[in-house]
Amino acid sequence: MMNARAAKKLAQAAAFGGGGLGLIGATLYGVLTAEAEYAKRVIGPAKAHPAKGDGLYGRYPGRPITFAMIGDSSAAGYGTSSPDETPGVLLAGGLAELAKRPVRLVDVSRTGAKSVDLAGQVDNALLAGPHVAVILIGVNDVKSQVPPSQAVRLLDSAVRRLRAANCEVVVGTCPDLGVVRPIMPPLRQIARSWSRRLAAAQTITVVEAGGRTVSMGSLLSEAFRTNPSMWGPDNFHPSVTGYAAASAALLPSVAAAVGVGPESFVHPESFRGEAVLPIAEAAVAAAKTAGTEVAAAKVAGHDRGPSGRWAQLRHRRRHPEADVERVEEPSDQVADTGDAVPVGK
Repeated sequence: MMNARAAKKLAQAAAFGGGGLGLIGATLYGVLTAEAEYAKRVIGPAKAHPAKGDGLYGRYPGRPITFAMIGDSSAAGYGTSSPDETPGVLLAGGLAELAKRPVRLVDVSRTGAKSVDLAGQVDNALLAGPHVAVILIGVNDVKSQVPPSQAVRLLDSAVRRLRAANCEVVVGTCPDLGVVRPIMPPLRQIARSWSRRLAAAQTITVVEAGGRTVSMGSLLSEAFRTNPSMWGPDNFHPSVTGYAAASAALLPSVAAAVGVGPESFVHPESFRGEAVLPIAEAAVAAAKTAGTEVAAAKVAGHDRGPSGRWAQLRHRRRHPEADVERVEEPSDQVADTGDAVPVGK
């Protein structure tokens, strides 16, 4: 059973360079390693790479918001047949509609990427001077047997580099591996426990680094478990419907990160299960609850209490899917410098 102490211990191991095997158990890690090898054989290698949707979205006035999409096949939209179906384009269009500003998408994600690839992707993203970035990473680390603390440490570095460049960061945490069909019971239950613990550790690390997270595992698990249309042909990657569901979960937090949307300035509402908690408790709660955002918070002017950093737990309302078209940019358009752009009220 995952708890706040276990999640915090894994995050601390990542911060101090621990290997991570002792935190999840050598036996459990060995089981997952064997299961990952089996899943790789069943799923097979990627057969195609999705088309990128880089460009400007939204026919609105004003300086564009530059948005970077970073990560693995879940960020790239593996299995889609059109750029318009990828998470990057869905999020860029939705953000443009909420902000009433044009959004420039810079998609540096790559199918098959692992946490070790984040540094190069961040290098490329920073060339465009992004104002906000979404990171989706982690599944290929499991498939490639990357120690969890190493994966979390690499994610921490990526978030800190982006924040140092005045870029807001939203991380979709490790998905619930217990719903992946090639993983069979009883190992499916073990995979679920492992992925929730990793997701909680990612949350602690990302919030400490200045970003915010959205729990993807528990959010999508019920829908993916009961609705076959959420899965692509390989029963591992999402379908177009699945990517749309994930993007809808991320969009409210992306909008809030840049200060736009109806909930950007609303305090947590207790009747909706929102609260301010110590970060480890918030991380565990988020890993169990559908679509929960976790971000840094203050209590009585202090960002830390007796149990560590304060964090707010939010269940942001979804926005209708936007139908925002790509527009042509002037040929002399240059990339932003990365300076902060006030896009909120």
